[in-house]
This record gives sequence, C-alpha cells and structure tokens, in this order.
Amino acid sequence: MNMNLIALNLRPLLAILVSLVASGLIYVLGEHIKANTREAITFTASILKILLVYSMVPAVLTGQTIRLELFRLVDGISFALNVDTAGIVFACSASTLWLLTSAYSVGYMRGHGEKNQTGYYAAFAMCLSAAMGICFAANLITFFIFFEVLTIATYPLVVHYRDAEGTSSGRKYLAYTLISGQIFFAAMVIVYAVSGTLEFKPGGFMDSGMIPGGWMLIIFVMMIGAGIVKAGVMPFHSWLPAAMVAPTPVSALLHAVVVVKAGAFATLRVVMYVFGPKLARECGGATLLAWMAAVTILISSLIALKKDNLKARLAFSTIGQLSYIVLGIAILSPLSTVGALYHLVAHAFMKITLFMCAGAIFVTAHKKNISEMVGLGRRMPITMTAFTIASLGIAGFPFFVGFVSKANIIMGALKSGQLLFGVTLIVSALLALTYLMPVVLIAFKRDVVNPDFTVYGEANRMMLIPLVITAGLSLLLGLAPNFGLHLLDLAMQTGNAVFSATGGTLC
Repeated sequence: MNMNLIALNLRPLLAILVSLVASGLIYVLGEHIKANTREAITFTASILKILLVYSMVPAVLTGQTIRLELFRLVDGISFALNVDTAGIVFACSASTLWLLTSAYSVGYMRGHGEKNQTGYYAAFAMCLSAAMGICFAANLITFFIFFEVLTIATYPLVVHYRDAEGTSSGRKYLAYTLISGQIFFAAMVIVYAVSGTLEFKPGGFMDSGMIPGGWMLIIFVMMIGAGIVKAGVMPFHSWLPAAMVAPTPVSALLHAVVVVKAGAFATLRVVMYVFGPKLARECGGATLLAWMAAVTILISSLIALKKDNLKARLAFSTIGQLSYIVLGIAILSPLSTVGALYHLVAHAFMKITLFMCAGAIFVTAHKKNISEMVGLGRRMPITMTAFTIASLGIAGFPFFVGFVSKANIIMGALKSGQLLFGVTLIVSALLALTYLMPVVLIAFKRDVVNPDFTVYGEANRMMLIPLVITAGLSLLLGLAPNFGLHLLDLAMQTGNAVFSATGGTLC
C-alpha cells in the first residue's frame, strides 16, 4: 500500500481524534486555562477537522474506497470506519458548522457572561468527535458506539445551567435517548444472529427469509426507534422543546449541527443500508415511518404557530423539518432520498442561522418573545435580514437551499405515486411561512417600535459574522447546490448507489 493511500485511509480516524484531543486538553487544563487559549484550541481543532473532511471529498466523488479497520471485536464484527457519499455529506455539514458555531459561541458566552464555559467547549468538541464517528461508521456496532457517545457528550450541554429546569430536561433527554438506544442494541443483536453481518451495504443486507412473518416489522421498529427519537419525530419529541433551556449555541448544536441530524442520519442508515428499500416496503416499516413523519410535520407546524417564545417556535419548526428528512427516506424513491440527504445540509445552515439570530436578539436586546420584537428590524437590520433569508429557505422559496432539497423530496413522492405525501409537504411549506414570516413582519413593522429598542444596535461581531455567513450559504447553496463540495452530486450518488441494488436509479 502506497503512502498516499495510507494517509487517505487514516483521515477519517484523524477527523474523529482531532476534536477528541481538543476536548481532552480543555478538560485537563480545566478552569486554569485562559479563555483565549481555550478558544484557540477549539478553533485550531475545528479548522483541522474541516481540512481533513474536505480533503476526502475528491476521493469519494470519484468512487474511491476509504476504509480503516481498527480492531476486531468478535468473529465477523470489527470496529471499522468507512467513508461513503452519505457519510461525507453529513461530515461536511457538521465540520463546517462547528467552526462557525465556535466563533458564535465566543461572542455569545462572553457577551452573556455564561458560567462553566470550559465545560461547554470541552463537551462541544466531544460531540463533534462522536458525530464524525457516526458519519464514518462502517457497520452497526461502530455506529452504535458513537451514537451513544453523542448522547452522553450532549448531556452536560443540556444541563449547562445546573438548575432544576435544566436537570429535568437533561433527565428527560437521557431517558428518551438511552432507552431507545438499548432497544436499538437488542435489535442489532438479532440482526447479527440471523444475517451474520453488521456491515452497512447500499440497498441493505437483510432479506425477507431471515426473519419470519411480522417479526421483521418488529425488528425494523426496534431499530428505527433510536433514529426517530433523536430526530424528534412525534410522539417521541418532548425532550427536544424541553432542551431549549440550554444556551442558544447548545440549541444550535441540538437542532442544526449534530444531534437531531444524527437521528435523521441513523434513519437513513437503517432503512437504506440495513433493510434496504425493498424489504422496508415489504415489511410495512416504511409506510408506518412515512405516516409518523407526515403527521409530525403537520402537527408540529400548527404548534409552532401558537408559540410566542422564539426558541420554542424554532424548536417545533425543527421537529417538522427533521420529519421532512424522515419522510423523504420513507417514501423510498431515489429522488426523495437525494432530497432527504440534501435537506440534512439545507436545514442545518438555515436553522443554525435562525438560532444564531435568536441568540443575538437575546444577548443584545434581552428579548425572548416574538410579541416583544416590534420594530426590532429597524434596530438590528443585519440580524433580521439574515433571519428573513433563513425563514424563506425553510419555507422552500426558489433560489434558497431549502427549495432544492424539498423539491427533490416532493418530486420523488409524486413520481412514486404517493400524491398524498407530496401534498403534505406542500402544505407544510405554506405552514412554515405562517409561523416564521410573522416574526419578520413584526420586526420590520412600520412606524411602531418597542421603546426598549431605542438604545440597542447589532450584536457583537463574533456573533454577527457567523450568522451572516450561514445566511449567505443558505442562499448560495440554493443558487449553486454543488458549490465547492459538490454536496448535491454526492447526494445523487447516494441515491443511485442505494437504488441500483433494487433496479432503480436517478437516470
């Protein structure tokens, strides 16, 4: 094996380790570390992670295999990493947003005078290591290990304030995610017992003859549960709004960077790489999943309409938007799969923009409720313009990144004859307008200004610049979906790889 190939194969491991080392350094140094040093470690690690992840994109685009087997656990099961098109899409999104969220965190945590900043940065870095492991896991056991590490690493962030409300939210988060994780593990053991493998395979490795009758549906539900819990699909969603008690950068982590995205990605892996589209349809699991997602989309949108607290409204928006991804997967169409994977990226950039704007408003104007933001756009025009761009993207307006992903999901539904799901997605886009655009209209209301805003301007630059960048990318990736990293091409390759095994492609 030549040195270039060895270096390439080591990159997924290094992408995991770089933030793990950063987390360890911050923890070890503890409160004795200077703030600038702590944040320098974070920025250095995030830049290195981006370089490592981005450097693998050309190889994956050309179909090269990037695989690293670290050690064998038992016969036929190894702790192994593999970089494929689906994983690299998620990794590109998460690594990019870690850098931007880190910059934003400096402005927010210092501007709001947050305590326990060292623990915050350490846990955040640990979450990114777990996320990279989820992206590059070659099999179910490796995936499960990193999936559970992500759960544990996120807990300190959810309970950041160490108060009664935060502790209660953290316990609820652990209860939902750990219980669903153990059910996932039980299903994984059964899958290994009947198939003899846990290796992800495009189109799936399970077969209808392995498990008799309705038991296949039970195993499907057991395994899919971990994904839909983390993705916030109803009725397993209540932990997500409860977690909004954490600082806004944590909300951004939960909703945009890794946590709920890991849930959606888990759903993709289970449906497309374990069971496969054919078996998922035959056992009835995909139909059940699709209806759960469709109902979640509509109900969460209606609940969001009633929320005056901005973060709460955004939380229920996330529940609906993540179900977009789940529904795109469950439709079992090549185009809808492409749209689902690309929406993982699209939603990340749009939703993190919205949460960053919410945090900027809170730190600068000290307002949480939408009804109190009358005329805010005249005092914070850059922030509210970014909010407007992200809102239009969430609603799926043309020329915004959300339009690209949602159009593919809707076309996939219509092409596969699932008209009702296509209509559901269109209706939900209209509902997104009804719960996000009033915020914009209130903020830019003419001739009326909340007197509290007379002395406020924009947030500090460390908060303002990241949200401007993410808003700009929400627009740029809508106009040029393959800009830079060819993420739409990678999503299309994923759809082709999965469905070619069942006789269907995008072409």
